[in-house]
Amino acid sequence: MVNVAIAGGNGGVGRAICDALEKSTKHKAFVLTRKVDYTDVAGLTATLEDLSIHTIISTFHISGPSLSISQLNLIKAAEASECTKRFAPSAFAIPYPREFVTALPPLKYYFEAIDILKASELEWTVFLNGVFLDYYGMPHIKTYLAPNVFAIDMANKVAAIPGDGNTPVTFTWSMDLAEFIVAALDLPSWEEESRVVGDEVTFNQFVDMAEEVCGVKFARSYDSVARLKAGEITELPGHLGLYADFPKPVFQRFMAIFEMWTTDGTSTISARGGILNGQFPHISTLTVREMLDTYWSKR
Repeated sequence: MVNVAIAGGNGGVGRAICDALEKSTKHKAFVLTRKVDYTDVAGLTATLEDLSIHTIISTFHISGPSLSISQLNLIKAAEASECTKRFAPSAFAIPYPREFVTALPPLKYYFEAIDILKASELEWTVFLNGVFLDYYGMPHIKTYLAPNVFAIDMANKVAAIPGDGNTPVTFTWSMDLAEFIVAALDLPSWEEESRVVGDEVTFNQFVDMAEEVCGVKFARSYDSVARLKAGEITELPGHLGLYADFPKPVFQRFMAIFEMWTTDGTSTISARGGILNGQFPHISTLTVREMLDTYWSKR
């Protein structure tokens, strides 16, 4: 049993991990909230030592100062702490290509965190899970993630598929990911990548299944790789409600990059080698078909 600190644990992936830790009862969770002064490395170090934190799981959001200040200082504090041995930086997606730092500036701080961890004595891992399946089960599925519409608009039965739609993509439910993260706490050692696969299907297969389950044809279009590289995507009805938080030009550029990564194998997590699923066969994952049958049958 170890003490685990969840940085940013009040929402999103962090809250799912807290739920999984509470369910397991094997480890003790401590949530580091916004009340913690992340600008004070010495203070952070003292907090980690006061709580006897062995492992830190960072779940900071990609926007704001979380990655540029909070996570980097937390890594420095973990290095200085006598009791902290492990650190998982905020990622929970795909193996980001470093050459996209200019196009996606927050990646600068992601890679800075990785570089600091590589140079440290801390044991660390990045959890890779592909695209969150939660986005396609909303608003019916249990999730703490913020709403998003990624290529397939389930509610409006519309799809704008990246590329030709024939590249396998990894889809993982956040609740399943959280179970694997908690299970990984018991591993004797961590590799630099911890890969989790909920299910892998192509976008064409996904839409085919959705049409069968929902009993209706989806309006299906395709965004070419060239268009995605230009920062453009087809607007879906479900995107309109997201622009209040992300202005349309910013949202489209951001989504175009992530959609492009589903066309070239970057989002096919199993292609990178061994996955945690094999080490923890008792953890069953929600498949795309199961999600559709459970939350969208005849809707």
